Amino acid sequence: MTNSHLDDVVDVSRYVAETASRLNERLADVSSDIRRSLEEDIPELRGDAGVIELLGASVEGNVDTILRALRYDLAVQRVEAPAAALEYARRLAQHGVPVNALVRAYRRGQHHVTQLVIGEVRALDIEPSTKIAVIEAIGATLFEYIDWISQQVVVVYEDERERWLENQNNVRALRVREVLAGERAIDIDAATTSIRYPLRWHHLALIMWYPDLGAEAGELVRLQRFLRELAHAAQAAASPLFVAADRVTGWGWLSYRTASPEAVSSVRQFALKRPDSPSVTIGTMAPGLDGFRASHREAEGARSVAIAGGLHEPAVIAAADPGLSIAALLARNIVDAREWATNVLGDLVLDSANDARLRETLHTYLRSGCSYTGAAEELGLHFNSVKYRVGRAVARRGRPIDADRLDVELALVLCQWYGTAVLRTSPA
Repeated sequence: MTNSHLDDVVDVSRYVAETASRLNERLADVSSDIRRSLEEDIPELRGDAGVIELLGASVEGNVDTILRALRYDLAVQRVEAPAAALEYARRLAQHGVPVNALVRAYRRGQHHVTQLVIGEVRALDIEPSTKIAVIEAIGATLFEYIDWISQQVVVVYEDERERWLENQNNVRALRVREVLAGERAIDIDAATTSIRYPLRWHHLALIMWYPDLGAEAGELVRLQRFLRELAHAAQAAASPLFVAADRVTGWGWLSYRTASPEAVSSVRQFALKRPDSPSVTIGTMAPGLDGFRASHREAEGARSVAIAGGLHEPAVIAAADPGLSIAALLARNIVDAREWATNVLGDLVLDSANDARLRETLHTYLRSGCSYTGAAEELGLHFNSVKYRVGRAVARRGRPIDADRLDVELALVLCQWYGTAVLRTSPA
């Protein structure tokens, strides 16, 4: 390196330090201007007085740090993020401000300081080429600083957001479980505020789950995202309520100001069209605190049927599906239910393709008021085919159905919903 070139480098470093020193003399004013600019440009940063004050402290801490690095030619990688900047990132995480607003603030701050630097350097009585070199040197350091510090504050933000959400969700889940338990009087308005969900409205409860195949916490994130998108598709009137039941299962509620007859159908259609849908069980819509609880109980009952019956996943069933509510009543005593179904249906309870067709035909025949014509229309079969199958079903049962028709219908419902859990592979 020639002496002339060395002198140029020394001159650039000196002017960089001089420019930083001049800006440092106006540190408070510069920081205040940047803070006001960020508030105007980024609406998400407009919070309460405490948050705004912390924004000012964060800006001043960052400006002071970068000016010190420029004045003393400090390596950016050795600079730590100001304490106020880290605390501000934590506060934004707690308030649910998107992380992109935080990153954008640093970029906007970089732009503001760059403009100030250009103004200061223009005022220097030096050669134009030296001015350009000074601006380039400061610009490079500013870029490195913003890149380095923004990485640090984003990590702090994400850690705090995860911790905050976990604590908030834990508290929310506790409150929801208290509401569901109904063991003490509930102040419905206080509970609404606590869980951030309108308990006085109409509710449609859901239970959602993925197969537990070594799943991790990420399944809960998928369930929450699914519920949010489902709420939008089903035209819920407010944000849905989500509570984690375990690492692969979530409870959800959709709220409506008035009863929505199409809600269950909308939920089912949305879930069935999604290739990544979890299994979903759906309660019935009901109003108020009692409806909030009842709809959840119904969704739980439907899930118990899905689990006990080994339904193929993903399953989508609703408490209002024909026969489901009756089947749910027996889900906790499936062994006795299987014995009872065998006593009622005889050999018709065998797990075979032929008996399955006979059970379906007999069930449809009974449901249509013992009308061969009605059953034929529903099944798309000829009248004589239905009559033949019903006769074969009665023969397989081993006795007429006139005396205990209700028992036969209930036993057929159990076979429909529980499948192999109640069917037999050989005659009793």
